[in-house]
Amino acid sequence: MSTIERKRTYEWADPQQIAEMSKSMSGIELLGGIMDGSLPQPPFAATLDIHPLHLEKGIVRFELMPQEFHFNPIGSVHGGVITTVLDTVMGCALHSVLEQGFAYTTLELKINFIKAVTLKSGRLIGEGRVIHVGKTTALLEADLKNEAGLLYAHGTSTCMLLNLNTNKK
Repeated sequence: MSTIERKRTYEWADPQQIAEMSKSMSGIELLGGIMDGSLPQPPFAATLDIHPLHLEKGIVRFELMPQEFHFNPIGSVHGGVITTVLDTVMGCALHSVLEQGFAYTTLELKINFIKAVTLKSGRLIGEGRVIHVGKTTALLEADLKNEAGLLYAHGTSTCMLLNLNTNKK
């Protein structure tokens, strides 16, 4: 078996920088700063090469162009990559409606894989939407589709809301 060497390099900013900045911003301000480039993207986004496309309160879209470094041993994009895209757009959709001093953590994440993602899938768009935000939890959903609208995966998530102002010691 012949092997062709492939290399990939990328850079990322100090993740603590954005974490500190986020404490003084609303969710939509933080995400807007990442989208317009005035704030660095989180390291995982650089690692997986996913990019924000659209931001409005309660709806977020990211893109993923399937590449070899996303592959599992059977020649398709690893389910963890797909899950990460859906988790990201759901979390960012929720973050877009949070005021300064609020955060969240995932309580439950469910992903349905509909169709294998390969290089032939082309550019994929993950869209996350807020379904409901209560006092302590939020319900979210997301789809991963190609540009023709073919569904590759669907997800739902329940998140717990955290008031950072009341958790100070």
